[in-house]
Amino acid sequence: MPQPTPRPEDAAPLCAPDCPGDPAALARVRQELPDDEVLYDLAELFRVFGDTTRIKILYALFESELCVGDIAAALGMTQSAVSHQLRVLKASKLVKFRREGKTVFYSLDDDHVRSIIALGMEHVEE
Repeated sequence: MPQPTPRPEDAAPLCAPDCPGDPAALARVRQELPDDEVLYDLAELFRVFGDTTRIKILYALFESELCVGDIAAALGMTQSAVSHQLRVLKASKLVKFRREGKTVFYSLDDDHVRSIIALGMEHVEE
């Protein structure tokens, strides 16, 4: 299906050719913009959050630690699928684990992760 042609009033505003801009604001943005490597790492972090399965796992761990079997049962997934996603979450430092005998318990890595999830939920529920 062809996309409708945008109307001029729907287009994003552009600076006029004679717009002087704000040199101070431009300099401030350039100075405060993080290095590309830092922005890449941030984009990768948000990419990890871009998967519904991983979000479900993080949400399941929001209040308490759980073992892989409990996460799988709660989400209706296989333990293998949960383990795969937990590896991605561990690599991104979003979850941590502890061993108790042969059982491994997972939890959110820190309060930053909890805050990101809470703020995200608050944003989508507005």
